[in-house]
Amino acid sequence: IRVFSKGATQMKKNKKKKWLKFRHRIVRNLLSITLGVYVRLKYRVKVQRFKNQEKRPYLILMNHQTAFDQFILGMAFKGPVYYLASEDLFSMGFTSSLIRHLVAPIPIKKQTTDVKAILNCIRVVKEGGTLAIAPEGNRTYSGKTEYMSPSIASLAKKLGIPVALLRIEGGYGVHPRWSDVVRKGKMRAYVSRVISPEECKELSEDELFKVIEEGLYVNEATDDATFKHKKLAEYLERAAYYCPHCGLSTFKSKNDLITCQKCGMQVRYMPNKTLEGVGFDFPFKFYNDWYEAQADFTNSLNLLEYDSEPLYEERGDIYEVIPYKKKNLICKDAKISLYGTKMEIVMGEEKKVFEFSETPYITLLGKNKLDIYSGDTIYQIKSDERFNALKYVHFYHRYKNLLKGDSNGKSSLD
Repeated sequence: IRVFSKGATQMKKNKKKKWLKFRHRIVRNLLSITLGVYVRLKYRVKVQRFKNQEKRPYLILMNHQTAFDQFILGMAFKGPVYYLASEDLFSMGFTSSLIRHLVAPIPIKKQTTDVKAILNCIRVVKEGGTLAIAPEGNRTYSGKTEYMSPSIASLAKKLGIPVALLRIEGGYGVHPRWSDVVRKGKMRAYVSRVISPEECKELSEDELFKVIEEGLYVNEATDDATFKHKKLAEYLERAAYYCPHCGLSTFKSKNDLITCQKCGMQVRYMPNKTLEGVGFDFPFKFYNDWYEAQADFTNSLNLLEYDSEPLYEERGDIYEVIPYKKKNLICKDAKISLYGTKMEIVMGEEKKVFEFSETPYITLLGKNKLDIYSGDTIYQIKSDERFNALKYVHFYHRYKNLLKGDSNGKSSLD
């Protein structure tokens, strides 16, 4: 009896635990009642329920506009949904442990081909679970759907389940990524297309990717709706660092105005998302136009020439990220310098230099947090509320493109 008991115990230990838990369904129903109502009231979002879901797993792909997109998606589909989430979500100590227990998102390392994440996706589907992924990886800064990795088509073919494309519209107008305020306006979410497993199999990866891109693409550089708030332009400096009059610059915003700190140029952000120069004709009608001109300007620079003097100097707190565990504060109010080819961080008596050529990844999280991957260590920069982390990512990618000989390569978030 003792031998049998030991054997049974060992077998139980060796048996792989299921990813799907009954509690996930309970949590999903509770969140639908509480957060569902909150999101509807806060964002004035009209969610069209997906009526043909049946009792089968789906791969749900969505464009990424607001911080509450995952809850909006949950309002469109029945049952628990298992989301792919960046490792930052899993590095917040007890909070991360609680999230894991309640909804079991699938962790994925940004900027890498995460084989473990792919295997976990396959595992969830085999257990009958529905997956949700935002192929952009990042919320849009400009209102236009950002770059998507073509590898999403490969994953869709590998999983062999229906693919539902959830299109979210109006989210940028209601709550731009760079803003802290939710504007009074309307948004909607609906399944724009379902791709059957048979169609996935018949299409090539390139063809399937094109279908996914078209089904999720949204460009909110339009003036067909209004979004009202007193502080329409506040914190736009988190995303803007280029002035059409004086080139690289810094900005400061208040209410519906943003001002260049070099030349004094002022631009007003209007309720219909258009931009108006104060006392002059601003060359960009929408922020997306400004955003693209900013990228073009950055991509026109030969960053190799900007190696001796910093282009920007700022202050911020530096953390070391322990992936899937926690973040440790290692220096408050460090000095951060951005050059054309590198970043420098001075922490008291210590100076760390991150040569772009030797840095595997620099990524942007949330509104304006910056992660720097250096060897086996991940450093995170959190600065003040007006900190522009976007320019660091753009400069990093521009320099990487120059090293590859791609002088016309675009800077991006990915």
